[in-house]
Amino acid sequence: MPCAPPSPVLLSKCTVFPDQKSTMEDLKLSVSDLPMLSCHYIQKGGLFTRPSIPIESLVSLLRRSLSQTLSHFPPLAGRLKTDSDGYVYITCNDAGVDFIHASATHIFIRDVLSPVHVPECVKGFFAFDRMVSYNGHHSPILAVQVTELGDGVFIGCAVNHSVTDGTSFWNFFNTFAELSRGIKKITKVPDFTRDSMLISPAVLKLPEGGPKVTFNENEPLSERIFSFSREAILKLKAKANNKKWIDNSVELMGKQINDPYINNNNGKMTIMSSILETLLKNAVVSKQQEPEISSFQSLCALLWRAVTRARKLSPTKTTTFRMAVNCRPRLNPKLDPLYFGNAIQSIPTYASSGDVLSRDLRWCAELLNKNVMAHNDSTVRRFVEEWEENPRCFPLGNFDGASMTMGSSPRFPMYDNDFGWGRPLAVRSGRANKFDGKISAFPGREGGGSVDLEVVLKPETMALIESDYEFIQYVSS
Repeated sequence: MPCAPPSPVLLSKCTVFPDQKSTMEDLKLSVSDLPMLSCHYIQKGGLFTRPSIPIESLVSLLRRSLSQTLSHFPPLAGRLKTDSDGYVYITCNDAGVDFIHASATHIFIRDVLSPVHVPECVKGFFAFDRMVSYNGHHSPILAVQVTELGDGVFIGCAVNHSVTDGTSFWNFFNTFAELSRGIKKITKVPDFTRDSMLISPAVLKLPEGGPKVTFNENEPLSERIFSFSREAILKLKAKANNKKWIDNSVELMGKQINDPYINNNNGKMTIMSSILETLLKNAVVSKQQEPEISSFQSLCALLWRAVTRARKLSPTKTTTFRMAVNCRPRLNPKLDPLYFGNAIQSIPTYASSGDVLSRDLRWCAELLNKNVMAHNDSTVRRFVEEWEENPRCFPLGNFDGASMTMGSSPRFPMYDNDFGWGRPLAVRSGRANKFDGKISAFPGREGGGSVDLEVVLKPETMALIESDYEFIQYVSS
């Protein structure tokens, strides 16, 4: 049964401070941070089985390890400030974070996982519901909520989006889990340097009282997690790359080269196996000449087609598929992989509804692939220059009824979180930054290249993609 009110009951709330005093200087918000001031706080967390220790001991453990974690992430215990010139900074002043203990023992793990659509009760597992990131000037940058369920625990984090992106968020969450289970030395030390071209002299002028979100927060929406197995993903990728039967034959030939029945007795290759080896090499060269469409781009193309079909748009209507890309490895010189802050840009890909639906999956996937491949150092710098000419907050939403926005990433280590009694059963998010066409990508729990897509759509659009054969044939039951 879908879970329903009552909402979780607040048992306690306190402020947690770093266990060591911060010596970090103020960190200036970058051109990738500033546009997020109008976005909601990120809300992500994990659903866990209930540990064997008493809940009071668990809460005490998590509170203590959170304090230790904050010493490694001083910005999260700080506040935002705007100076007299209009520049926004994170001041690492050890002001602390919110720590909440809530009870929802009327909700069970099955109530969260069993419903086809994500139940409303999940939204109650997070603090700072629909809080805008600009509010970090006077509210904590981070809040952790521990909600005890009838047979489980949900650990939910809400963090200011102008302070972290997904990469930084999951590094914090992973570190929190490490220290909770007794690791003495953290494995991934965040990088807080602010010396890249993302730090700009441009000033973002904000309205009195701060910016607001740019979409309707109260629009009726339907939300579902669609799971794609490794096998389904590989099948989809093969289709997008137009892999023909000959590819499979050559692959088989390659395996046969080392077959003892093909080789002669002294282990040397026969003329036949030499021919097969030549064919295999030629096939590899041929494949390398064409840029391969990735599994994720293939999946995005599949969803783009299904949602466009379900929206029943005019063939001439321009559709937009936005993908968030990590700029850390794209810059020259590269940013540290653990650079703390936002280092993302949103790449839009455009195509008419008619083309999306009349062309094949590969055509759509190639458009996405070309845009992602082209987003190099010069493209990142051009985006920055364009923003500096017109500093603005990021306009989240589906303004024309024909847009989709893909966030998060199946590469994020969302399941690498063992607080001491096992990995998460599932990852879920709150109400933050959700509108018609907002998609978030998670890794599948089983790993191996499996992917979960958190899809948010108008209810009538959701109903149609759920019966769309091209799409649903790849979804795990």
